[in-house]
Amino acid sequence: MSPYVIFFAAIFTNNIALTYFLGMCPFIAVSRDLKTATGMGIAVIFVMSLTALFAWPVYHWLLVPYHVQYLQLVSFIIIIAALVQVVEMIIERFSPTLYINMGVFLPLITVNCAILGLALFMILRNYSFIQSMAYAVGSGIGWLVVIVAMAGIRTKLVFAKVPKALEGPGITMIIAGLMALGFMGFAGIVNLQ
Repeated sequence: MSPYVIFFAAIFTNNIALTYFLGMCPFIAVSRDLKTATGMGIAVIFVMSLTALFAWPVYHWLLVPYHVQYLQLVSFIIIIAALVQVVEMIIERFSPTLYINMGVFLPLITVNCAILGLALFMILRNYSFIQSMAYAVGSGIGWLVVIVAMAGIRTKLVFAKVPKALEGPGITMIIAGLMALGFMGFAGIVNLQ
């Protein structure tokens, strides 16, 4: 499958947040403010891209030759944790306001199941290195698109009359479900296996 097709499918038809519901914790928690959501989305793109860049060679050049593929989960978590530490230091250095706004959710990118899911999907689907990079960048952009869209909708919801029982996470989950239905409209274009 062409890397371009994988890139497009990762953004729209197989969006990692709305198709697999991975990374929903920061998606719900950080999407209250547009600027914070954008910063989190860019951080996720960065971590996903670097995860694919390091996880693919580690798996194919270290784990497979020594027949220790069962260590993939541990090695991927170590790679992701190290990359998140780098991102955290960069954001703290260059944008202290964004660092404070992200709060605990920035280090929690380490346990963001969307990033671990990305690493496992690229191995499970037997992607080449180029295909893995296209999938990682596309998945990160797809996650950014949906969290920014959710932040924009939640910003407008401040002026809407939401029933008391649905305020907060309730209306957010309903909107996420409606967004997932909207993204299903792209499903006939291309599908990843």
